[in-house]
Amino acid sequence: MGMLQGKTALVTGASRGIGKGIALALAAEGATVFVTGRSVTGGDHPLPGTVRETADLCTGRGGQGIAVPCDHADPDQIAALFDRIRSEGNRLDILVNNAFPIPDDLLDPAGFWEKPLSNLAMLDVGIQGTFVACWHAAQLMVQQASGLIVGISGYAAVTYTYGVAFGLSKTAMGRMIRDMAIELKPHGVAALTLWQGLTLTERARQNLANMPEKMTRSITGQKGSSVEHPGRVIAALAADPDLMQRTGGEFITAEIAREYGVTDDDGSWVKSMRETRGSPIWQPVHGESGQ
Repeated sequence: MGMLQGKTALVTGASRGIGKGIALALAAEGATVFVTGRSVTGGDHPLPGTVRETADLCTGRGGQGIAVPCDHADPDQIAALFDRIRSEGNRLDILVNNAFPIPDDLLDPAGFWEKPLSNLAMLDVGIQGTFVACWHAAQLMVQQASGLIVGISGYAAVTYTYGVAFGLSKTAMGRMIRDMAIELKPHGVAALTLWQGLTLTERARQNLANMPEKMTRSITGQKGSSVEHPGRVIAALAADPDLMQRTGGEFITAEIAREYGVTDDDGSWVKSMRETRGSPIWQPVHGESGQ
């Protein structure tokens, strides 16, 4: 029996990439996983993957996958998503905020003033959409006096990476989740941020193959992890009876993985890039309360 048997999770932006990997890892531990994304049919996106395909794979891993098409830039669609979660059991144990639009010009070296304002979609989805999802999730979790909210961020929170809007989104994630943790702690709900390094998503593999010089400049030679590695770390966090000791903090996924004994798909340890890319800002909440 998996460590998440009987638990319900929501992973946003899980048609492909990190979100898909996290969803599969949670399902492998027995969780029911709501999978969201904008890709409904093949061809919706230049890269492969749909919410239905991910959900089906989750079910094949031993959990239950539930596909819910959702544009996380639209609060009404997020509200409808949570209506579905309530109708399916009115419980949510894990929320992973992963949805994040990647613009085609992300790796272009142009200045922010030379790129279109449509790049602000990274904030609309990555920050506003995350806030709205957390707002809905907190209502369920506070009611049940338990739960884990995870924000996916990275070294871009403290080190220039890919541009202004990208870095702003990742930095804001950590502060937002920490302040939520302060208000949620009295209710037994944990909230924390995980820092991913290079993750070998479909897009990352494509970029490494087609424009390695741009990738190398931004990620400083990271080996990269599989897409499921962070999901196994999140599963270990959710099953940890001392989880509340971590609430409010930002953590490097590779370092937490070592604490829990989580290796990558090939059995190797994912390397922390703390020394070359920077350290998390926020430590766990101790003695602070928003009540």
